[in-house]
Amino acid sequence: MSAGHTHPHDHGATPEARLRFALFVTAGTMVVEAIAGVLSGSLALISDAGHMMADTGALALAVVAQRVASRPPNERRTYGWRRTETLAAFVNGLALGAVAVLIVAESLERWYEPPSINGRMMLTVAFIGLVANAAAGFALARGHHNVNTNAALAHVLSDALGSVAALVAGGLIVGLGWQRADIVASLLVALLVLWSALRLVRRTTSVLLESVPPGLDLLALEKTIRATEGVTDLHDLHAWTISDGFDAVTVHVVLDGHHHGTDVAREVASRVRAGHGIAHVTVQPEPPPTAAFMPVRIARRR
Repeated sequence: MSAGHTHPHDHGATPEARLRFALFVTAGTMVVEAIAGVLSGSLALISDAGHMMADTGALALAVVAQRVASRPPNERRTYGWRRTETLAAFVNGLALGAVAVLIVAESLERWYEPPSINGRMMLTVAFIGLVANAAAGFALARGHHNVNTNAALAHVLSDALGSVAALVAGGLIVGLGWQRADIVASLLVALLVLWSALRLVRRTTSVLLESVPPGLDLLALEKTIRATEGVTDLHDLHAWTISDGFDAVTVHVVLDGHHHGTDVAREVASRVRAGHGIAHVTVQPEPPPTAAFMPVRIARRR
C-alpha cells in the first residue's frame, strides 16, 4: 500500500495566559455586577452577571481544554487532544442558551410590575463592566486563535454589549425615570446571548459530526483528484475537520496501470493542498481492475 500523507502537526502557540486573564477579569466583574444588581434592583445588571457567570465557567473550561489540547498524540489518540477545544466550545454554547432562557423568563415576570431601580449605581457598575470587558477582549484578540479562543472572545464581546445595554438603560432611568428600560435591556442581553449560543453550537456540532469543512466544495475536490494524471476512478472520498484550522481528506484512487501508485498519491496530495488549502491528505492507490476470468474447457480425449 502506498499513500500520499502530508500533514504538518504545528499546533501553534498556546494562548492559555490570555484565557486566564480573561477568566480573572470576567469573574471579578461578575461578582461586582451581581452585588450591585441586588442592591440597585437592576435586572439588567443581574442578567449580565448571570451571563458573566456562564462565561466564567466557559472560560475556566476553555483554560482546561486549552491545556489538554496541547498534549501530543499518543498510541490511543493519534490526533492528540485537539477536539477538546471543540467540545469545550460546544458546552459553552449550551450554557449560553440556558442563560438566555432564564433571562427572558425573569424579564417577562418583571414587565407588569417593574421594581424601583437605583439608576446611578446601575450606570456606574455598567461602566466598570464595559471597561473590564474591553480589557479582556483586547487580551483575547491578540496573537494566535483557535475555536476555543474565538469562543471565549465571543463570550467577552457579548458581555461588553450587555454592559452597553445596561449603561443605556441606566441613563434612561436616571434621565427619564423610565423603570422598564432595565427590563428592555435585559431582553436585549438575552437575545444577544441566544444568538451567540446558536452560532457556537451550530459551528461546533458541524465539527463533531465530521461535516465537510465550511467553504470546501466536495464536487470541485473530486474533480481535482480525477484530473490527476494516473487516476482513472476514485471512491471513499471523505473530507472533515479534526479541529479548528485542521482539515483532513482521505480518498481511494484507482490507477490506470501506467503510473506508480506512490507517485500518483503524492501528486493527488499536492494538487489538493494547492487547490483547496488542505494540508492533511491521505491517498490510498489501488491497481486497475483485471479482466474477468474466463474458464477454459479442456476437450476430453476419446
